[in-house]
Amino acid sequence: MTPSLPDPEINLTPVDQLTYEQAFAELEEIVTNLETNEKSLAESMRLYERGQELSKYCADLLDQAELKIQVISGDQLTDFQE
Repeated sequence: MTPSLPDPEINLTPVDQLTYEQAFAELEEIVTNLETNEKSLAESMRLYERGQELSKYCADLLDQAELKIQVISGDQLTDFQE
């Protein structure tokens, strides 16, 4: 049996080496790809798993940023006003 090659549409960079912006852009691309392209079940599952990993990573980075803001502002978060 021939070993399967990685899907060329899946970024092989470890998630923890991506910036928030890179991870979010890749996640958007995966969502679009899953919504618009017909993929095999195996390919769709690989994309879905990568998307889940990216989603968790982005959420964790946002949580860390919020905690840092709370520390900097002394837990005195105020509403953003334009």
